[in-house]
Amino acid sequence: MRVSEYVEHDATGLACLISSGQVSAGEVQRAALQAIEAVNRELNALVGEPFEEPLAHKESGPFSGVPFLIKDLVLHAEGVPSRSGSRMTGEGVTFPYDSDLMTRFRSAGLATLGRTATPEFGFNASTESVLTGPTRNPWNPAHSAGGSSGGSGALVAARAVPVAHANDGGGSIRIPAAVNGLVGLKPTRGRVPLGPDFGEALNGAAVEFVLTRTVRDCAALLDAVHGPGIGDKYYTAPPGRPFAREVGEAPGKLRVAFTTEAWSGVPVDAECVRAVEGLAALLEELGYDVTEASPDLDAEAFDRANSRIWFAFLAGAVATYGRLTGNRPSPETLEATTLACSEAGNRLTALDMLEAEAIQNQITRTMGRWFLDYDVLLTPTLAHATFPLGLLDADDPDLGARDWYDKIFRHAPFTALFNMTGQPAMSLPVMTTGSGGPVGIQLVARFGEEATLIRLAARLEEARPWDGRRPPVCAGTS
Repeated sequence: MRVSEYVEHDATGLACLISSGQVSAGEVQRAALQAIEAVNRELNALVGEPFEEPLAHKESGPFSGVPFLIKDLVLHAEGVPSRSGSRMTGEGVTFPYDSDLMTRFRSAGLATLGRTATPEFGFNASTESVLTGPTRNPWNPAHSAGGSSGGSGALVAARAVPVAHANDGGGSIRIPAAVNGLVGLKPTRGRVPLGPDFGEALNGAAVEFVLTRTVRDCAALLDAVHGPGIGDKYYTAPPGRPFAREVGEAPGKLRVAFTTEAWSGVPVDAECVRAVEGLAALLEELGYDVTEASPDLDAEAFDRANSRIWFAFLAGAVATYGRLTGNRPSPETLEATTLACSEAGNRLTALDMLEAEAIQNQITRTMGRWFLDYDVLLTPTLAHATFPLGLLDADDPDLGARDWYDKIFRHAPFTALFNMTGQPAMSLPVMTTGSGGPVGIQLVARFGEEATLIRLAARLEEARPWDGRRPPVCAGTS
């Protein structure tokens, strides 16, 4: 299989070619390795070299033989070093077992070819760690690929692989989806397992899944990996039917609200505003009931709680990796803002965290009540369609913990709320900027209602197809 042929197919298409015998899994994987090599020189999105052989996987899975990459954070494969974007991890920490989700990826048949870059411990909306350097956006290599799943986002957008693992504790699936022009679903809390290492992470804000180019891949992969793991803290009711069956189904008479104003009051770029207003108009044309409306939230209380949750998480990450590696936290092992945030986490009291939980409870119930009147909320994914590398420098010694938190979420003011509430949220590349680049729009549904998002996303993909768009840095275009 030539690379130019390989890049024409999404994961579902490649799986069909392999299962029907039209092409072998080995041929597809060789094309993927050529594609990775072709684009990664410019993107710097892979951690180290691709694996010499794909990690073991089932040959009978629905995606048997389809090339895949795993983000180098949280999820781990047995025996594969994990560095989490940090010098503190040394040459990497290895585990003698798979994460639960890694086991499910293997069972789905995905052929894992390598690891993708992440910022240090995932706390950045841009992937540019001291450890690995900046990951570049295939639409504009001077710009960020987003974070913290920026390595995965860049390589899927450049068509090196059709799908890659990602996770999201404040927007880290949706942000790279937005700036790279991808489908990025943050599933409902409890939909995809975090075990066995985590019962929850970030007070339940963190979730695992993937980045894809097409809605059908997103739905089929959710079918392949959803469901609780043994001993999971959260349980989310299973869907009434497979998510893949939602693709092509009529969404029904949805009540859609939209807003272009951030709850924190930060300004939103005109291109992001135009994109949301344009999509709202398209939804009206398609027959949906569309209203400009937004929940009334205490943004100051939200940020007070969310920042504490993140600082506590980072303090825990630093302590854990210090114990595993023997490395001590210092400017030689940690970026300046990670050090500041972990120190802030160490100063938090039990009462501080109890207040954060109380705020989370209040906000979650406020959003639950608001969504009784609406089926979907539409927002910009980001305050900017794109942004340059260097804007979010995590190694800036002049930034304190709260300074760094505020700087990240000035650029991503719409995403973290739905990590706190646990609701499913999806970034879609329906609209484009004036210059033809991607601009992400976020769709949010009620807790447990990914099916609503998948049906609507598939309808929008049909109305405004996006998979034909190619970034300047793209495999198979030489």
